[in-house]
Amino acid sequence: MDGYDAVATSTRVSDLRRNYLSFMDTLAQSIANIAPTLTPTLNITLVAANAGMGTWFVYLLTTVGLVLVGMNISVFARRFAASGSMYTYVTRGLGATAGFLSGWGLLAAYLFTAMATLVAFAVYVNQILAYFGTKAPSILLYAVGGVAIWYLAYKDIKFSSMLALFLEFVSVSLIAAMGFIVLAGTGFHIDTAQFSLQGVTLSGLNLAMVLAVFSFVGFESATALGKESRNPFRTIPRAVIMSTIVVGLFFALMSYIEVVGFGSPSALTNSEAPMNDLAAKYHVGWFALLIDLGASISFFSCALASTNAASRIMYAMGRDKIFHESIGRAHLRNQTPHNAVTVCSIMNFIVPTLMVGIKPMDAYGYLGTSATYGFLLAYILISIATTVYLVREGQLKLYHALLSAGGVLVMMVPLIGSFYPVPSFPYNMFPYMFVLYLFVGIIWFRRVASQNPASLKQVAMDFDANEEMIFSRK
Repeated sequence: MDGYDAVATSTRVSDLRRNYLSFMDTLAQSIANIAPTLTPTLNITLVAANAGMGTWFVYLLTTVGLVLVGMNISVFARRFAASGSMYTYVTRGLGATAGFLSGWGLLAAYLFTAMATLVAFAVYVNQILAYFGTKAPSILLYAVGGVAIWYLAYKDIKFSSMLALFLEFVSVSLIAAMGFIVLAGTGFHIDTAQFSLQGVTLSGLNLAMVLAVFSFVGFESATALGKESRNPFRTIPRAVIMSTIVVGLFFALMSYIEVVGFGSPSALTNSEAPMNDLAAKYHVGWFALLIDLGASISFFSCALASTNAASRIMYAMGRDKIFHESIGRAHLRNQTPHNAVTVCSIMNFIVPTLMVGIKPMDAYGYLGTSATYGFLLAYILISIATTVYLVREGQLKLYHALLSAGGVLVMMVPLIGSFYPVPSFPYNMFPYMFVLYLFVGIIWFRRVASQNPASLKQVAMDFDANEEMIFSRK
């Protein structure tokens, strides 16, 4: 092959690999993006600080609320298979501007989640290295983790998704084993104080739910694999709903176990590493090393899954010419959105590196909280879009309207809780920073639309050109 042919081959436009991913592959994406290990090792203590004996109940309530959102998502997932996730769905229901806001918010959400979990990955790797009397610079760990994530996402979505699921399975198994040890150590007794919600207040439940939602964010990310999935109209909705239910039950169970293990919610909230402290308390201190290993694995797999999801939304926006058209190209051989993956990976490294002067877990909290707003916006918009779309199509039934209203109402609880009671600094600034981010996005979108008026008509239309041909369904 001469030089000209090589260049021509490398610049030819390809597309994402069709009919490639099984149900397990798509389920892997959502579960890895949720990162179930993250909650028992970090988030439950934050929820317990507000919910107390009702921590397990908060997770069950949040599971129900997000299942409602998932069912709204499924209305579109059963009809459209696209790489743009809720960016595509909301556009179908509410139009180009709302669709852009959904995609713009989700893009930030997935990127901030990837950054947050990359920071946490470095923290837990250093905890492992501490057992051996050494430590690595955070920037080095960001670089190593970031390059590994880039390579896996660049090469093959199937391999990276299943690797993420395998790593998460190993990590969750370790957490579950520790939970069994705690239950055995306490004689498997029933904690009636938890089941009676002793001392729980309504205001405490509201605040706790804000934090509980963050434990689930990313459950919908399988929708970004619509073009690459086999039988997407069945596999994507099933993956979204099943991941929410399975992980939600796991969170509720581990919340109950951790409160039992510590003896009280206050003792749990005073722990910075609850699973490690439980290992020491129940005389299996050596298990702490395995838990740290599992946590580092989980954070890595979450960062990988978040990068996969973010790159596909960016790819869809590139196809719609909202971003440079090179972002909307797929690798000719790997059939992955390689340019979008590369951009996301660079951002994943740069932002945490710029935050090295901040305590790592503070950086994790800042990035994770910022991610939550993007998810909440998308969840609310998709719930509204469901009713609007079905009314327009003449397919609305009463239960659709109830699902839509339920999804909006449940998601408004954490959204309002982000503003009132007013969080402490700097968390009180993050909602307004996100609003500014949306404002900048709208200006950019309108600029693109003014330069190319036809772009408004082609937003999220990439799917229509291929739906009947590829999936034999219209």
